[in-house]
This record gives sequence, structure tokens and C-alpha cells, in this order.
Amino acid sequence: MAEDVRVGARFVIPGAELRERFSRSSGPGGQGVNTTDSRVELSFDVASSAAIPPALKERITARLGTRLVDGVLTIAASEYRSQLMNRDAARERLADVLTKASAPPPAKRRPTKPSRGSKERRLAAKKRRSDVKRGRGGRYDD
Repeated sequence: MAEDVRVGARFVIPGAELRERFSRSSGPGGQGVNTTDSRVELSFDVASSAAIPPALKERITARLGTRLVDGVLTIAASEYRSQLMNRDAARERLADVLTKASAPPPAKRRPTKPSRGSKERRLAAKKRRSDVKRGRGGRYDD
């Protein structure tokens, strides 16, 4: 049975809700490259999962909208030659994606006015620049 995946401190995905598919991976592998199924596709049905609280589920489906196919998030891992390492990498990546997607939105920016000193510095710099440009009048002594 597959082990559970902890998604930050927010929730835990039971192993029963995860589906793994194995296939042959591209890349190096020597003699066993054509016989071992080391590539892992980890699928998690976000839409029908009971492990995710409803408020977080809304946020996750909204943020992962382009990555979800019929409410299912699929993560592929084939960077290692070992199936076990690819399984761990896929689970780690799934937890990372879900943690980022379930994070609360950033605090709204409070608009501030420029300080009096910064306004004075800006106007002084504009005045210096205009004096430089005015001095380029093109008056030549003939």
C-alpha cells in the first residue's frame, strides 16, 4: 500500500487516493534500460479528494486550473534510474505543488504617498536637468 503524503502543515493525502503508473524512462540506463519501468506518473484527484478541506480545494483548483485534467493532477518523474527514487521525487513534487497552490494570497499592498524629502529631491533633480538642457542653446560666437 502506498504511504501518505504530507502537504505542509495543512493536510495529509492518504496513499489510497494516489495512483501510480510506471513506464519506461528515456535516457541512460545500460542493459536494463529497455526492461525496467523506472518512470513514475503520480496522479491525484484534487476535485474528489476528501483529504482537502473545502476552502483549500477551491483555492487549489483555481490556481492549478491549467494543470488539472478533469480535476486530476498528474506529476511525472523520470530523472533517476531507480523507480523508488522516482516515486519519492514525484511525491515530493506533488507535495510542493499542492503547498504552493494552497498558500494564502499575499497581503494587499497599502498605498503610501512619497515623502516630502523625496518630492523635493525629485524636483531638484528635474531643475538641474532642465538647467543643463537650457545651457545647450546652440549659441555660437562667430
